[in-house]
This record gives sequence, structure tokens and C-alpha cells, in this order.
Amino acid sequence: MIVEVLAVGTELLLGQIVNGNGAYLGARLAEHGFDAHYQVVVGDNVERIAAVIKTSLARSDALIITGGIGPTQDDLTREALCLATSRRLVHSEAWAATLLDRWTAAGRVMPESNLRQAEYPESAELLGNEKGTAPGLFLRHNDKAIFVVPGVPEEMHALFDGPVLERLAALAGQSNVLVNRVLRTWGIPESKVGEMLDDLYRASTNPSIAFLASAAEIKVRITAKAADQAAARSLIAPVELAVRERLGSAVFGIDQETVESVLLAALAARGWTLGTAESATGGLVAGRITSVPGSSAVYRGSLIAYTSDLKQRLLHVDPTAGVVTESAALAMAEGARSLLAVDVVVAVTGSAGPEPAEQSVGTMIVGVATPEASRARTIRFPGDRERVRTYASTAALHLCRLAVVGEWWATP
Repeated sequence: MIVEVLAVGTELLLGQIVNGNGAYLGARLAEHGFDAHYQVVVGDNVERIAAVIKTSLARSDALIITGGIGPTQDDLTREALCLATSRRLVHSEAWAATLLDRWTAAGRVMPESNLRQAEYPESAELLGNEKGTAPGLFLRHNDKAIFVVPGVPEEMHALFDGPVLERLAALAGQSNVLVNRVLRTWGIPESKVGEMLDDLYRASTNPSIAFLASAAEIKVRITAKAADQAAARSLIAPVELAVRERLGSAVFGIDQETVESVLLAALAARGWTLGTAESATGGLVAGRITSVPGSSAVYRGSLIAYTSDLKQRLLHVDPTAGVVTESAALAMAEGARSLLAVDVVVAVTGSAGPEPAEQSVGTMIVGVATPEASRARTIRFPGDRERVRTYASTAALHLCRLAVVGEWWATP
């Protein structure tokens, strides 16, 4: 069954609100084995909404519309749906009474405009909304199914995961599921990963392979459709094995694992504590580590020494030898290891730009000190300041991870 998603709201077109509803619905539809070929965003205009509804119904079996069913003048989805399907807008006395009861129970006077939420296209079914005042809608038009849910994420989630998903499953008459296995890699460029897996990609149908790049990490997603989870995973297993054999140690995690969570787990396994010392990244590495729940079991703290005098005073960096050097990164790591009383420290210094400082813009240096050794590595990143800093924080976490598991990246 092909299901299309239509998000209504001029604020989405203007970028004032990110279309998180589209991402949520896309993921949830995929999990339940529904095909999605299009997602569309349209502004608050009756004629344009109606036109998109007609287009969507012509190419899909079902349509889910989010937004535009509130009480204000620019909530136009109900009227547009009537226009697209040649129906009258009718009034539900039952839902109007429900609205009035809710406002009265809250000790408030209901604005007259809220009664707009009791209006619906003729022959549509109202879907009760326990988390808000706008009911969802279910409408059969010819041989197509149309669902309308609120744009408020909490309300949309509840309606989709309940009555909408139930009706979609019944209409589809099947119980197929879509299962994803994501292999997370670092250290091999996306183009090289693509070359290494080219024949697997070309031969993939079910399961299929896709590549996703993010902050210097490459994700290899293997997707299978089957009658149930177990069957889908059995389809994925041989393909996953082949991918792992080719990419080797570049694969560092799966599915929802992150480099931060993998690093913390590796430290916990060795009984080591962690600290960070940062200059050019200004706390990005520490922020990523502390975003992981329970990180305090391993992570003790950070030193952000942005100026040369602080590097010298706190971390014993020799400024006469330069502060964007491997020797400076090593001094930062070893100095912070002593000052923070931790087993491992990852340190970052460099020239993030826009103007060069000692070395060319994009030159970043990572130093790692562990109970076993201390080493540093220079990496050059393209892009603007924020991209350089982001990529450097990712590299710092990965180089620290490799050091903790004993897979040092270079000779001393």
C-alpha cells in the first residue's frame, strides 16, 4: 500500500518550523511496511491544498494530512478537503458538546472560534483526540483513504499510533514489516564505501542498501520487507555479514549506537575514567559526551583552554613551540589527565578559521593520553568554521575510542 504524507502550514514553507511530523510519519510508515513515494508541504491556501490533495490521491492509495485543523482563520484543511472531494462541510453537535465540556471542566470560557473544530467533511468519521481539541478525520473517497491529524506533534503521534495505524493495517490487509539495520562507520570516505559495496548495492532489492553521510560518519542502511521481524532479520543477516567483511574495523556501531555511547561503554569495560581538554572546539566534545545518559559514571570533566596563556598555565603547553601543533595537543592531554585525575583525556587544538592561526584553516589536532600511551594526529577538514569544529569533535571521539580499545591510529 502506498501512503503519502501532506503537511499543511505556511510556517513550514518559510522554515519557521521544521517538519518533524513528516520525519516521524515517514519512519513509522516504513516500520509497518507501507510504501511512501512522496511527501509534500503546502501553505495555508484552500485552492492549493485542494489541488495537492487531488494530486496525492491520484498516485497513492492513502493520504495522511497533518495540520490546518485548528480553530483560527488560517486553519483551512477541512475546507480544502471538502473542495477536493466535492463534499459539504457539516457540523458535529456531539464534538461541539465535547469541546464545551472540556473548557468548562478546566474552568474556562470557550471562544466561539473553537466550534470550527466541530466541523468536518460530510461522511467523514471523527477520530477522538484525547490530547487536544481538534478531532482527527477518516474519509473514504472513491477507493482511496484520507486521514487528517493535528499538526501538534503530541496529538499527531497519539492519533497516528492509534486509530490511523489500525485503519491503515485493516485497509492494507497485510502484516508486512520493514526492518532496518544501520551499520555506522568512520574513517572511510563515502565514495570509497560506495565503491567497496558497489556490487552489493546493485544486486540489492530485498534487502536493499543505502548510504547516508553525517558529520564525517557514513551509515550503511540495510532494509528488508517481510511478513514479520524474524523473517526480515534473516534476509538482512547475510548482507550485513558481507558488508562487515568488506568494511572491517571501520564499522564501530549499529542502529542507535553513537560514537559517544560506544566510547563510554569501552571505557567502562576497562574501568577507566575520561576527561576532555579543548581549545578550538570550545566544549563540543564534552557536550556530546555528556548528552549520553549515565555518562557521569565514566566522565569526570573538561578544561576549555582557549587562549595561549591558559594552555601554558593550566596544561603546561609551551607557547614558544606553537599551540596548533601535535606537541601542544599531547601536552594538553597529559596536563588535563593529571589535573582532572582521570585515566584518559582527549584533547583538541587547531585552526578552525575563518582566519589562519599558525596553520592553515581547517587544520585540527587531536591528542589522546591513556594509561598505556599518548599520541597525537593532525587532520585537515574542508568547509566553514562550524563544519570544521563539528568534524573535529567527531574525529576526536573516534580517535579516543580507538585508543581505548588498543587500536592506535599511528606510531608514537
